[in-house]
Amino acid sequence: MINQFEVIETNKMIEEENLDVRTITMGISLLDCIDVDLDACCQKIHDKIFSSAKDLVSTGEYIAREFGVPIVNKRISVTPIALVGGACCHSAEDFVRIAKTLDSVAKEVGVNFLGGYSALVSKGMTAADELLIRSIPQALSSTERVCSSVNLGSTRTGINMDAVKLMGEVILETAERTKDADSLGCAKLVVFCNAPDDNPFMAGAFHGVTEADRIINVGVSGPGVVKTALEKVRGENFEVLCETIKKTAFQVTRVGQLVAREASKLLGVPFGIVDLSLAPTPAIGDSVADILCEIGLEHAGAPGTTAALALLNDQVKKGGVMASSYVGGLSGAFIPVSEDQGMIDAVNAGALTLEKLEAMTCVCSVGLDMIAIPGDTKASTISGIIADEMAIGMVNAKTTAVRLIPVIGKGVGENVEFGGLLGHAPIMPVNPFSCEAFVSRGGRIPAPIHSFKN
Repeated sequence: MINQFEVIETNKMIEEENLDVRTITMGISLLDCIDVDLDACCQKIHDKIFSSAKDLVSTGEYIAREFGVPIVNKRISVTPIALVGGACCHSAEDFVRIAKTLDSVAKEVGVNFLGGYSALVSKGMTAADELLIRSIPQALSSTERVCSSVNLGSTRTGINMDAVKLMGEVILETAERTKDADSLGCAKLVVFCNAPDDNPFMAGAFHGVTEADRIINVGVSGPGVVKTALEKVRGENFEVLCETIKKTAFQVTRVGQLVAREASKLLGVPFGIVDLSLAPTPAIGDSVADILCEIGLEHAGAPGTTAALALLNDQVKKGGVMASSYVGGLSGAFIPVSEDQGMIDAVNAGALTLEKLEAMTCVCSVGLDMIAIPGDTKASTISGIIADEMAIGMVNAKTTAVRLIPVIGKGVGENVEFGGLLGHAPIMPVNPFSCEAFVSRGGRIPAPIHSFKN
C-alpha cells in the first residue's frame, strides 16, 4: 500500500535533485463526438473535453500542495483526430477548424498542451488521414497548445513509405509557416514507429482506441536523482551500478504511482499507467547525458555511449516495474538534444553527431528528439532520416520517433532558443548526400520476418 510517508522520504530528491512528476495527462475518447456535420462535431468535442477536464489543473495543483511533489504539466490526449473528423472533414481547412476547437478548449481548462491531432497510417492512408496530415502545417501555425503525431510504421505492418515521403514535406512546410518563431511548430510534431496508445508525454500523446472513455496517465522524471545516486557508487563495478539505478527508479516510480492514484480518485477517472521515463529538462543537474558521464564517459557520444544508455534504460525499466503494476507509455531514457544541457554540451564539444544519436536510439525509449537542423535541408533528406529511424523501431519491435526542427534561415553552428522546457539547441549538420530516389519509390517496406507470431 502506498502512503504519504513514502513521498516524505523523497523530499531530498524533490528539493535538491530535480525530482518531479512531469505530467498528469488525461486521455479522453472522442469517438462519441463523431458527426457528419462539422459544426456539431466541433461542439461535441468542446463539450466532451471541457466536462471531462475542467478540474484537471486544479486537482493537479491540490495534489502538488498536499504531497509536496512538483507536478510540472497538466495535459490532455484525445482520440486521433483523423478518426474523429473523417465523417465531417472534406478538406484540410475542415480539420484545421477542429484543431482550433482543441486549442480553444485547452486554453479554457488551463492545460499547457493537448495531444492527439494525429493519424495512424503504418499500412496505408485513408482520405481523412491524408487530409489531416496535409493540414498539420496550417493547424500548428494557427494554434498554440495543439500537438500532432503520425504513426508511420510498426513491426506488424512495415513502414508506409508514401507517408514517410509526405511527412518530410509536411515538416518542412511547418517549419516555413512558423519561421518567425524559429520554426517552433516542428517542436509540436513527431512521427512514430510502434506508437503506444497510452503515452502521457508530448508531442506524441494520443488516446488510443483500445483505451477506456477517460483515463489518467502520469509521467515521472528524475535524471538528477539517478545521477546523484550514482555519484555515491563512483568506481564500483557494474553490479553495484545496476542495483543503484534500479533502486532509484523504484523510488521515483512510487511517487508517480501515488500521484496517479490520487488524481484518479479525486477526478473519478480510472488510473491508466505510470510512464517512468527519465525525461531531462534544460535545468542544470537534470540531464540524461550527465548520467552517462557519471557512468564513465567524458561526453555523451564517446565510445561506450550506446552500451551505457542500454544499461541505464534497462535498469530503469526493471526498477520501475517493481514499483507499479501498471507501467506503460514509453518508460525509459529520453535523449532530446535541446531539452538536455549535457547533450547540448556534447554537441558543442564535437562528441555527439546525428549518426551517433541514431545509434543510441536503438537502445533507448524514443528516438531522434528535438534536434535542430539547417533550414535548407531537403524534404527528401528529412524523409530519409525518418525512414532510418522507423526501420530501427520496426526491426527491433520498439517505439522509435523523430522530432526534427529545420530552422528556416539558420545553418550549422548557429543556436536556436525555444524557451521553457523546450530549451535551446545548436543546429547540427546532416549528411549532404541525396536519398531522393529511395524515398520516391512509393509503397511500403514490408514487415520483418520475425513479426509473424501467429
